[in-house]
Amino acid sequence: MARSEPVIRNNPDFRIGPDMAQRFQRMNLQRRVMSLIDKEEPALILSMNARGNDGTIFVQGGGSYQSGTPDAPANVVIGTDEYLRMQRLINAGIPVTLEADVRTRTLTDDMNGYNVLAEIPGTDPKLTDEVVMLGAHIDSWHGSTGATDNAAGTSVMIEAVRILKAAGLQPRRTIKIALWSGEEQGLYGSRNWVKSNLADPADMKLLPMHEKVSAYFNLDNGTGRIRGIYTQGNKEIMPIFQEWLKPFEDLDAKTVTVNNTGGTDHQSFDAVGVPGFQFIQDGIEYNTRTHHTNMDSYDHLIPEDLKQAATIIAAFVYNAAQRNEKLPRKELPKARASRR
Repeated sequence: MARSEPVIRNNPDFRIGPDMAQRFQRMNLQRRVMSLIDKEEPALILSMNARGNDGTIFVQGGGSYQSGTPDAPANVVIGTDEYLRMQRLINAGIPVTLEADVRTRTLTDDMNGYNVLAEIPGTDPKLTDEVVMLGAHIDSWHGSTGATDNAAGTSVMIEAVRILKAAGLQPRRTIKIALWSGEEQGLYGSRNWVKSNLADPADMKLLPMHEKVSAYFNLDNGTGRIRGIYTQGNKEIMPIFQEWLKPFEDLDAKTVTVNNTGGTDHQSFDAVGVPGFQFIQDGIEYNTRTHHTNMDSYDHLIPEDLKQAATIIAAFVYNAAQRNEKLPRKELPKARASRR
């Protein structure tokens, strides 16, 4: 019997595999559990670090992102060893006393998020109003300094622009860098920029700039070097990217896949039919050690890999800016309201 696969609402071509579907189910269960806990109004929620070990603690949560909602109860995640030690003591009938001093401020003076944008103006009078974009998100989780998620991507994109400027290159199209806010809360920075400048996925009424953006390139998978690029189902663009990667085969970047990848800001562009791409990177310790953990610090960055990534992205952006035509696009998505 054929098994249907869930589809992300804002992109009918992006299908979720079984692992991601299970992750969404767990997240939904967690939301329901937290709703029950909130009704009890506890002084403190103590959670076990289910995934991490050897001192790594995965930290998420903190309550609703919506303004005007009540503050969530204090929620502390501790290491597996400490949690299980307390559990053994309790099971053995030995009283456990826990002292906690949790101090948190909720900042409500300014509820806006802020994107940072800059550009290198195009030099071709016929193409200067067209744009090639590159970007990464600047917000991070609170467990550490957000070095791999996503100061790494941010620094690579800034370095790519620096390379273009230092080389004295004069792009035909305008090159625009965007450092997004609010990615961790739901791609808010990029989604709202796209909605304000390109199109709203809800109605797909195209704004004038929609036809002017040739492509958006994103980096948000840690410190690992680039191995290739996902084309998000765009088959026509594959031979173009394969040609662009040929000079970097000695840097181990060779793969162009038609596959989709999700979870970051290129999806905001892809959702309204503007080519948006995320690069394939070495995983390093991203999903096992640094992503949303207390280990996401500077010492987990690999400078040589970041330099490799910046070099490749600078070339991709410049190549896109120099083409006679914009990069090929997929079929324009339908408005969300008309989907079932």
